[in-house]
Amino acid sequence: MKPTLFGYGLTTKAIAKKLGGGCTFFDDNCKEPYTDAMGNRILPSHLFDPNTSQLEITTPSLPPKHPLIQSAKHLLSEYDYFLSDPSQIEALQSNANQHSSLLTPHSSLSKPFTVWISGTNGKTTTTQMLTYLLEKRGAVSGGNIGTPLADLREDAPIWVLETSSFTLHHTKFASPDIYLLLPITPDHLDWHGTPEAYEADKLRPLRTMKEGELALVPKGLNLPKTDAYIVEYDTNDFLCDYFNLDASKLNYKGAFLQDALLSIAITKVLFDETDYDLLNTFKRDAHRQEEFTDAQGRLWVNDSKATNLDATVQAVLTYQDRPIHLIIGGDDKGVDLTPLFETVKPLSLTLYSIGANMEKVQRLATHYDIPLVSCKTLENAIKQIDTVHTSESVALLSPAAASFDQFDSYKHRGECFKALLQKLSDS
Repeated sequence: MKPTLFGYGLTTKAIAKKLGGGCTFFDDNCKEPYTDAMGNRILPSHLFDPNTSQLEITTPSLPPKHPLIQSAKHLLSEYDYFLSDPSQIEALQSNANQHSSLLTPHSSLSKPFTVWISGTNGKTTTTQMLTYLLEKRGAVSGGNIGTPLADLREDAPIWVLETSSFTLHHTKFASPDIYLLLPITPDHLDWHGTPEAYEADKLRPLRTMKEGELALVPKGLNLPKTDAYIVEYDTNDFLCDYFNLDASKLNYKGAFLQDALLSIAITKVLFDETDYDLLNTFKRDAHRQEEFTDAQGRLWVNDSKATNLDATVQAVLTYQDRPIHLIIGGDDKGVDLTPLFETVKPLSLTLYSIGANMEKVQRLATHYDIPLVSCKTLENAIKQIDTVHTSESVALLSPAAASFDQFDSYKHRGECFKALLQKLSDS
């Protein structure tokens, strides 16, 4: 028998493909049962019967209160399915011997050394940086970065996994060899419910980590009982002192400098390597503090990937030495934006609000006496900034919110920003 799969998405479709198809999916978007090209059966979610399933694997995005999650009796994440001890899965099933064939896709494989990277902001960049440093040693990256575990090379000695809080919430058994937690601020509260629940899910791997495994986590969190070796960090100076690193050899600033230091700290732990020159050749993805200078010598920054509070705080602090025109707004997922306004209050900064949370932003701007221009759309914001922007200031798109209220994705938002800048320079 094969596992039941929740959600007809990237993660679960990759698992079905690895198993040769013929799996059963339950998906909210399915209205009538059908069979896909791989022989998988896709059914409406309401047809799931927990009494006829021995093992369920969920796509990470299904929230804890989803009916499928609530009714499942043998629920696993993809991390559990590929990285946990098969005996733990057997214990989860009501009749392990009868259904042990469920384990054959992964239980016979030698497991790679895994580094899990999580946090509110910077997960993708840090995952890419570390993989770049370890590529010569055969490392591959996956997880939330876009490649499901089912599609990763089984013979790769090191898996560097960008790990979301959603995945961590659903993971019961698997644990990393090294867990790197970047700084966290409340996020996805519409999914987790409370800041405390969000933090607890970010710290969940510590519960299953074993003696000799390393967890590098921000100082000041409510750590659960763990057998892992814990290193709590706060400043870049601490990281440099603890791991004997030299930040002056890295061509990064702001949050990216800490991402770089954390990445190189892991290579120092694993192989006693500090290849600053190699890391300085790493190229960041688009939409992360992507800088453009127009014909008038004015700086525009595309930080559309700043979909949460902490990312925008870090971006603003990067440019705090000059006047800032900050485009902000969108779907903030219910997060309290007060810390952002407390951060920007002493700066020379004007807000340009767009998107679904404009009224919320307006109230906070009024309370903290921060200049604000209500723009509604990105195009209007750019037009307004164009009239006051100089070579001494910076125009920064760093929304502190998701994009789905007005755009298809943060990438779409960033591409629109760049297209509007091009239109502006052509006019």
